[in-house]
Amino acid sequence: MAEEKHHHHFFHHHKEEEQPAEEQLTEEAVYSETAYSGGGDAYAETVVVAESASDDYEKYKEEEKQHKHKEHLGKMGAVAAGAFALYEKHEAKKDEEHGHRHKIEEEIAAAVAVGSGGYAFHEHHEKKEAKEEAEEASGKHHHHLF
Repeated sequence: MAEEKHHHHFFHHHKEEEQPAEEQLTEEAVYSETAYSGGGDAYAETVVVAESASDDYEKYKEEEKQHKHKEHLGKMGAVAAGAFALYEKHEAKKDEEHGHRHKIEEEIAAAVAVGSGGYAFHEHHEKKEAKEEAEEASGKHHHHLF
């Protein structure tokens, strides 16, 4: 009762059929247990498929892609908030009557821009860690000497 794993992704199609059969056996370990279920001649079989090295690699590459996407969102947020802060600074000079309000909105937008930039920086480092984990999972080991 062996079950096959089918991954349905829009953009990344990995065909397991293209690999030789001997490579498929070395990458994946299959454990099977057969147990007697009690009254009658009924046996139940449980098949557990352990994750292979290629599954780990794909998982880490997907994680890297997610962090890259979040990094880009952080950068866009920083740019948008920075632009709004500059706009409010201009409005504070232009609109004397509501200048204090515009100055407060400028400072809030500047704080949001700094926070968003920090988030982008954080996601950049998370992306780098995911990339290193993907390289380790694929067998590429980079030794850092310094």
